[in-house]
Amino acid sequence: MDKLKLFSYIGLIISIIGIGYALIFNLPAWIVYTISIFLIPVFLLTIGLIVMAKPIKDEEEERVFEPFIGY
Repeated sequence: MDKLKLFSYIGLIISIIGIGYALIFNLPAWIVYTISIFLIPVFLLTIGLIVMAKPIKDEEEERVFEPFIGY
């Protein structure tokens, strides 16, 4: 679980930096499109993984034995 959180936060930070870079600087259109096609879905995916990786109080013991985080 810790690896999942670590990689999720790294992906979130990279996507925020890339999206911010595309918004602030005057880049050619094809670079902005490439950033938006790849980094916006990464941003959404990492937010979902971070939220799903946090166990509910009732499920904490079950996740130790069964680390499946999706439903």
